[in-house]
Amino acid sequence: MIIKTEEEKKFLREAGKHLREVLEVTAEKVRPGVSTLELNEVAQKTIESFGDTPAFLHYTPHGAPRPYPATLCIAHNETVVHGIPTEDPIELIEGDIIGLDTGLWHEGFVVDSGITVPVGKISAEAEQLLKVTEKALHEGIKAARAGNRVGDIGHAIETFVKPYGYGIVKELCGHGVGKAVHEEPQVPNYGKSGRGAKLVPGMVIAIEPMLNIGSEEVVFEDDGYTVRTKDGSLSAHFEHTLVITEGEPEILTDR
Repeated sequence: MIIKTEEEKKFLREAGKHLREVLEVTAEKVRPGVSTLELNEVAQKTIESFGDTPAFLHYTPHGAPRPYPATLCIAHNETVVHGIPTEDPIELIEGDIIGLDTGLWHEGFVVDSGITVPVGKISAEAEQLLKVTEKALHEGIKAARAGNRVGDIGHAIETFVKPYGYGIVKELCGHGVGKAVHEEPQVPNYGKSGRGAKLVPGMVIAIEPMLNIGSEEVVFEDDGYTVRTKDGSLSAHFEHTLVITEGEPEILTDR
C-alpha cells in the first residue's frame, strides 16, 4: 500500500499509537503466575477500549487451514511466533521469555507490531537474545529508505546478526501492511543488497526479525499456526510497522 494523503497518514499514526499502548499495557501484566490466556484478554480489551478491532482474531492468512482464534499471538520460550493463547494457555514462570504480537484495525487501516519480554529475572543468554533481536530490527529499519530494496533490509539484519551465531528464521518474514494484514512485498530477514522490491515513499511495511539461539530450523505444529524451534532453543521476535519516506522511515509503532 502506498500512502498518498495526509488523512491516511493521520489514521496510520493514530493506529500505531494505539497499538503501542496495547503492547505496553499487555507487557506490564507479564509476571510469574500470569497465564497467556489472561494476556490475550488484556490485549483484546485494550484494543476495544480505543474503538478499534483486533486484526488477528478470526483472520485467515493465505494457506492457513482455519481462522486464527485469538487476538494475541504468543511466543513462549522456544515458540518462534503464532502460539495460540486461547487453545494452549500457559502459566508463566520466572525465567521465561514471552513474545507478544498483535495488530489492530483503525479507521480502515491496519498496523502490526510485536515485542519479546522477560518474565521476572532471565538468564544472561536470554537477555542477550532479546537485545540483539531488537537491535537487529532497528538495523533493518535503518536500511528501509526510499531507493533501497527489500534485500537491503534483509542484508542489514543478517550482517548484524551473523557475529552472534544466532539462527535467522527464513521460513517467515516481514511484509507489506496497511489495507490488509499481509500485503506485498515480502521482507525477509536475510538477503543481498540491491535485490527485491524497490522501496518508495509512502510504502507501508512491517519488519520483524525472528532469531533463535540455536539452529535456524523450525517446525510447524498441527494447530496450523504455532511455529517452534526444531532444537528447542529459545527464540525472540520484534516487529514494527513503518512508512517509507524521502528520508528516515517513520516508525508508526515505536514505543
